[in-house]
Amino acid sequence: MKKLALASTTVALVGLLFVVAGLQSQDGEETQKATGIVFHDANGNRQFDSGEKPLAGIRVSNGGEIVTTDKEGRYTIGISDDTLIFVVKPRDWRTPLSKNNTPEFYYNHKPKGSPPLTFAGVAATGELPKSVDFPLYPQDEPKEFKTIMFGDPQPRDQKEVDWIAHDVIEELVGTDASFGVTLGDIVFDDLNMFESQARSIALLGIPWYNVVGNHDINYDAKNDRMSDETFERHFGPAYYSFEYGPVHFIVLDDVEWTVADGAEKGHYTGGLGKRQMEFVKNDLELVPNEQMVVLMMHIPLVNVRDRQELYRLIEKRKFCISISGHTHHHEHRLITKEDGWMGAEPHHHMINVTVCGSWWSGSLDERGIPHTQMADGAPNGYSILSFNGTEYDLQFKAAGRPADYQMQLFAPEVVAAADTAETQVYVNVFNGGTRSTVEMRVGGEWAAMTHTREVDPLLQQVYDRELAVNEKPAPWRQLSKPKASTHLWKLPLPDDLQPGSHLIEVRTTDMFGKSFQSRRIIRVE
Repeated sequence: MKKLALASTTVALVGLLFVVAGLQSQDGEETQKATGIVFHDANGNRQFDSGEKPLAGIRVSNGGEIVTTDKEGRYTIGISDDTLIFVVKPRDWRTPLSKNNTPEFYYNHKPKGSPPLTFAGVAATGELPKSVDFPLYPQDEPKEFKTIMFGDPQPRDQKEVDWIAHDVIEELVGTDASFGVTLGDIVFDDLNMFESQARSIALLGIPWYNVVGNHDINYDAKNDRMSDETFERHFGPAYYSFEYGPVHFIVLDDVEWTVADGAEKGHYTGGLGKRQMEFVKNDLELVPNEQMVVLMMHIPLVNVRDRQELYRLIEKRKFCISISGHTHHHEHRLITKEDGWMGAEPHHHMINVTVCGSWWSGSLDERGIPHTQMADGAPNGYSILSFNGTEYDLQFKAAGRPADYQMQLFAPEVVAAADTAETQVYVNVFNGGTRSTVEMRVGGEWAAMTHTREVDPLLQQVYDRELAVNEKPAPWRQLSKPKASTHLWKLPLPDDLQPGSHLIEVRTTDMFGKSFQSRRIIRVE
């Protein structure tokens, strides 16, 4: 009996030694420790050399836990055999950039690499380095700065990557924005397009961050953990955080991939999951309450299954906003107690205009690019999200149009004098919302227009006209079916208009205090 007990003790000790040595457990829990130094890379070679300054107090994460570097710039953190270790970029420092200007702030520890997938994942990384170091470079980050927000560029192939280059990237060359973000659906299922798309955006010469979308994942993955393998190869972790100036940004992966037992195909839903929620909680605990926090995601917050848990983490913060893409319309959504929000003020969530509009559909313009108007009647384009301390504003920018193109009026070309009072004038204010004011006048006093949830009649005309083209095959991809717009206003014409030409004027002031005007001439007979 004594020999048996001794043998059992020996087996237990060997098992313990295996864990200490760093063998991964069956459930993927952290069974080893990574250590490294965060430092000022003075000579730019990405290696910690003698004489270079270690940086204390810098946050490093394994996707759940967050630790800070000590006075010698060193950190230690638990990892498994499938862990992305990343540094939380602090204010006034930048990380290295790839040849495509994507930030390289992470180390992917995957000794055996990704499983076989249609689109290649991460190559085997081998043994864990003795020191996983993160170089940083000083830069000036002012209180006031701009960022570029791309929603859903979503190219299917190289032709559509070229459309993006001509439609939005060319006009942004020379931008004074500090960095840009693609809010998911970087591509449209063909993950081989990641590289070409990134090369085009890199010509802007600014750091470019990426959010994973439902069209950016590996559809042949057997679980959510493996669904981001190709994204990780190109861009690193699917969720992370960083600071720029006085603002703290958190990138979320709210695309959950599920494959039921025995099923051949999976499906996605909006969700964050326990591990990511742990990261957000730990991250926010290190962010002062008076600091602006910006959540960036793909699927709108109101469509995320575990959003109530996220609400509890942010609703007591005085300065917090969020932005997404996914739905291919532009909207300012105020989240209130009707959705379970318990904050003192509604949470401002922005659903960003998409670069691809309605998936690159509609008739072609003189450049051979689809007009691809979104289903809410707004044009395709991008946003400029600007900050000044805790203040912010979002500017809508229509692709290929001047900056002041902010609305589109609809009224008949000609109206019978007897019908003026029954004739509605509509205006689609692209960046409008419930906090906007919109007024109209036709030679008289300004009158408030009525906010309405209807299909934009101008878009309906375009849709019907294109649908009536009988050519087979159609010379373009059919435009998306119009849907009710969240930024549409209407008002009937005055009932005393005399025959002749009349000028309709509309003016609007948005929630950020910016004002714009537009005009349209009609005839009364």
